[in-house]
Amino acid sequence: MDVLSIKTPCKINFRLKVLNRRKDGYHNISSIMVPVAIYDDIDISLKSSSGIRVVCPVLSIPEKDNIVYKAIEAFFSKAKINHGVSVNITKRIPAGAGLGGGSSDAAAVLKALNTILSNPLSLDVLEDLALKLGADVPFFLKNVPCIAKGVGNIITPIKDWPRFWYVIVTPRINIATSWVYSNLNLKLTQDEDKAIIGWFGKINSNVFSMLENDLERVTVSMVPSIQIIKDTLMELGAAGSLMSGSGPSVFGVFESEDKAKAAFPLIASRDLGDTFVCAGL
Repeated sequence: MDVLSIKTPCKINFRLKVLNRRKDGYHNISSIMVPVAIYDDIDISLKSSSGIRVVCPVLSIPEKDNIVYKAIEAFFSKAKINHGVSVNITKRIPAGAGLGGGSSDAAAVLKALNTILSNPLSLDVLEDLALKLGADVPFFLKNVPCIAKGVGNIITPIKDWPRFWYVIVTPRINIATSWVYSNLNLKLTQDEDKAIIGWFGKINSNVFSMLENDLERVTVSMVPSIQIIKDTLMELGAAGSLMSGSGPSVFGVFESEDKAKAAFPLIASRDLGDTFVCAGL
């Protein structure tokens, strides 16, 4: 196999607690991350000539300074393979939106190269490469609902996560994750592990009470429409609503496909941002 076409989902953070700041400047987190069915499409093929080519017609991405290019370089270096590769990305996931689109693309390319080249790298090695590329990349190697801890590198799949539908609205503004964290007034979260274990240990527990994002109040100060979107989604029948990641995307959680699809055109008509309706994966 020397050509592979793949779909790369995005994610929402159903819960995101910032636990503390590390000595290396990064932050330890505890997050519930769920993949959802908004996809980028990637065509990846090997070339007879050497060199890496990454094309994304929608975005003006730097030729080499992008996460997919770096993923390919890291893979070839670790696998000790000198090969040419061409990658074409059709973007549908909004960029810089708290949905992890770039990280998903990078993880998918790592897995695709490993498949095309007959698995020269173990899963453990791929996970190590993924973490060095970005905090969300290890999650996308698994692509199932997970609890992510550490800087996002400690991934524990969640069994029997409820099958929800989501309406996602992305305001048309980019927010730098570094800016959000630098403006976070960190209040240490106590006993987060016990809280999550407590929820999952209860029969018929209210998972919507888990919806919390420590970064939301920071991003709302820059993008007040986030709160408007949250309120609107709740008015339209969402069981809960929250900003994802460092934002500015906001999702509403719906308990059925019918409810989500009924709410979608109503909020889309208000032109609060790019709007999607999708299932959780």
